[in-house]
Amino acid sequence: MPQTIQGFSRLSKEEKINWLVDNFLPDATNAAATLKQYWNSNNQLQQLHDEFIENTISNYYLPLGVAPNFVINNKTFAIPMAIEESSVVAAASKAAKFWMSRGGFKAEILGTQKIGQVHFTYTGENLLLNEFFDDIESILLADLKELTASMESRGGGVTSIDLVNKTDYLENYYQLYVTFETLDAMGANFINSCLEQLAESWQREFNNHLAFTESKAEMVVIMSILSNYVPGCVVRAEVCCAVSELTEADGIDPEVFASKFIQAVRIAEVETYRAVTHNKGIMNGIDAVVLATGNDFRAIEAGAHAYAARNGSYSSLTHATVENGIFRFWIEIPLALGTVGGLTKLHPLVKLNLEMLGNPSAPQLMEIIAVAGLAQNFGAIKSLTTTGIQKGHMKMHLMNMLNQVGATNSEKAKAVNHFKTHKVTHSAVDLFIKNART
Repeated sequence: MPQTIQGFSRLSKEEKINWLVDNFLPDATNAAATLKQYWNSNNQLQQLHDEFIENTISNYYLPLGVAPNFVINNKTFAIPMAIEESSVVAAASKAAKFWMSRGGFKAEILGTQKIGQVHFTYTGENLLLNEFFDDIESILLADLKELTASMESRGGGVTSIDLVNKTDYLENYYQLYVTFETLDAMGANFINSCLEQLAESWQREFNNHLAFTESKAEMVVIMSILSNYVPGCVVRAEVCCAVSELTEADGIDPEVFASKFIQAVRIAEVETYRAVTHNKGIMNGIDAVVLATGNDFRAIEAGAHAYAARNGSYSSLTHATVENGIFRFWIEIPLALGTVGGLTKLHPLVKLNLEMLGNPSAPQLMEIIAVAGLAQNFGAIKSLTTTGIQKGHMKMHLMNMLNQVGATNSEKAKAVNHFKTHKVTHSAVDLFIKNART
């Protein structure tokens, strides 16, 4: 039976691995060797990776690819993408090439505001709380000066504080709703530090306020934390061209292609089951660039999906129209990103990837990443409404299937040639390899 352990974090990587092998990997005789082969031979680089998180035992690699030929606001980019899924990089590259000769992608920032909240309960007269907030707002801001001075010197900082009554949703529940401008930083640590200081000041001033003491009102701070829902930190990206220019759509008439494409987007606008998969495809492109640039893809995912449901039902993040013979396809999405802080200067590949993108500001990176999501969605819908998704995806997945059956390099070469003209399925690949070995 596996044993519990005390002081696991104090063990060396080798000791951690030995304990895992002894307790949880008894049949995996190569477990230790597998984990160790992913250690970096550069000890300094390995130590850097070990210090990113806790209880490290090895490195978990994802392929880093590049999607070239992206023209964004008349500037050409090669976009780095870290992802394990076949066909994502290829689809983005194909979409970039398609739009390169049709004016490229246009992108603009609609806002860069980020949000944090101090959540608290209050039992007492509402009018008294409002008056208290008005009286001490300047004190709250003054108490933040030490934390915000550096950010303010660059043009950022706290932009507003509001008292919000949420008692219609939860008994005695209120919040301080705080907006921030964090410039090129994602700003999570900055925002949370500010919020915790606000909570401390709020509680102190409340405790010292005579009116609350006399009325026996009570206030308890529950927590102070940023929100990953940032509907005020939004970017828009779009492509457009005359419908007649929608050629090369797998041989389909441009008018027919545009009609089917728009109908596919409208289905995702009204049908939740489709919208989830539709938006997942968008996030294939977005997450890959978010990861490659050292940003938090979990925060981006959470915020994007909340935004997709902001009108009361879950819907598409992209939209399409044809008006006066012009096809237009666009996305509006919240993206709270950073190009300074975090891993951006620590992880060597993140640093290189940002250099590849021209060392963008956070708003510029928002534009690039939104475009990657739009391109991915264009490629997916184009495939779905023409040849079907599996034709291209399964051919890109062929090498994974060949590796699964242990194909040699010679067998792989023969299989790639064979499946240029044959449908790719797991059973077909298995049969081909079996026949090749007889």
